Formats: sequence, structure tokens, C-alpha cells
Amino acid sequence: MKHSWLFILILIVIIGIILGAFSNPFVNINNQLTKIEEDKKTIQPVSYTAAFAIFTNNTFRVFTAPMYHNQSADVFIENPNPNIIHVKKQGTTYDDFFKTLPFELTDECLTTGTGEKFCNGEKNQLRFFLNGVETTDALSQIIKPNDKLLVTFGNLTEAQIKSQEAKIPTP
Repeated sequence: MKHSWLFILILIVIIGIILGAFSNPFVNINNQLTKIEEDKKTIQPVSYTAAFAIFTNNTFRVFTAPMYHNQSADVFIENPNPNIIHVKKQGTTYDDFFKTLPFELTDECLTTGTGEKFCNGEKNQLRFFLNGVETTDALSQIIKPNDKLLVTFGNLTEAQIKSQEAKIPTP
């Protein structure tokens, strides 16, 4: 009789250990990390385009130099039309794209590859227009198919802005 109670007690302890292992927070975290890695593998590749243009003091900036082309496998520009953004990774933002290029762009300043700075001031402003609508958070927006982004710096009239928007190519 003592042995059967001892056997039952050992069996209960073993079952408790097994159940405790499955509820262990470290095991759950590892399971969640594994699921995230599996989810990353199942993200379908994308292939679409959007367009952009950058103007400083009403001057159109060109990106024909090879140093701007094919800087990332996820999002890039290339010749013959360097104002077309090629998106290959789902969830890519405009900030992700601009960080691949050899210049710096924030909500407040544009610093060109040659070191010219165009920052918000009393007279001139750095402004962003996504699909014709001015937006202050354009850099955090996910690039969508056929988007058109205008980045412009200066003290511009609405007519000048419309003229700049018209120069953005169709993606």
C-alpha cells in the first residue's frame, strides 16, 4: 500500500513538472520568437512602384548619379527614371527608403549628399505632400502602390507647389 501511494505521488510530481514546463514563461517566449521568425518567412514578396520628387527653393533635385541607384534590395531607385521607387519588401516606409540614399532627410531638415542643409526657419519650410495632401508624418507612412510624394523646401505659393506636384512622374 505504501508503494502504491509513493508511485502515485511520484506520478503527480512528474505530471506537475511536465505541465509546469509548458507554462514556463521562458518556454512561451521562445515559442513566440519561433512564431515571429516563421511569420517573417511567410511574408510574401511584393513588387510595386511609387514616385517622388524633391525640390529646394523651387529647384528640382535630380538623382541620376549612380550613387543613388540600387542601394537596397528592399526599396530602391534606378536609371532611367530615378524618381520611381521600386518597393520589394512589405511594410517599407518612406523613411526606410530615404535612409538608403546618401543624404539625410528628417521632418525638419534635408541635408544633401554634398552637405547643403535646408532646414525649417522663419521664411522657408520643409514640407511633404503625399498624393496631393500635405502631411507632417510622411516619413513614417508605408509606401503604397502608385503613391506620389513631394518633398519641397522654400517659401512657396500654392501654384508653385501644384507645379512641382505635376513634375512627379506617374509610377
